[in-house]
Amino acid sequence: MQLVCATANAHKVDEIAAVLGDLVELLPRPAEVPDVVEDAGTLEGNARLKARAICAATGLPAVADDTGLFVAALDGEPGVETAYFAGPTATYAENRDKMLDVLTGVTDRRAEFVTVALVVWPDGQELLVRGVCAGHIAEAERDGRGWGYDPLFVPDDEHPFADGRTFSQMTDDEKNAISHRGRAFAALAEALRTR
Repeated sequence: MQLVCATANAHKVDEIAAVLGDLVELLPRPAEVPDVVEDAGTLEGNARLKARAICAATGLPAVADDTGLFVAALDGEPGVETAYFAGPTATYAENRDKMLDVLTGVTDRRAEFVTVALVVWPDGQELLVRGVCAGHIAEAERDGRGWGYDPLFVPDDEHPFADGRTFSQMTDDEKNAISHRGRAFAALAEALRTR
């Protein structure tokens, strides 16, 4: 099965490919297809905008995802604006710095990562799944090799890998086993197998 990946983010593509494995041949987003404006206001809506645009541009089934970090003390923010928390051109580091700044002195650091993954076929059929990982925001970045908010996010889970480390301190396999994206794409793989 071939799916065109709507994201051009190499980190995301690697994680998605690792979880889907041999089930799907993940094709790269064509370079000539511009970024889609993600203005739907929801994770589901943004994923749908991206998947439909890539499907229309290529004539092939497309897969898109959108992720939000929902922080309890911030009334669920940054949510759908997670990638732009520190501004429309913010770097990963700037987003993390802002998160640490706004949570200075805050004791309730509970947070939840949510990923929505959506496949759209040329005939209009859709398949939507979600993955959730509850956790908390560390009080300082923890060195590691992660990206995005990985150096700050500590998953709270029954899984043995959830042992107080941030995502950035885990191996790829450990992170994919319990992360929001890993769970979403594992659910997608299962749904595609039974489709």
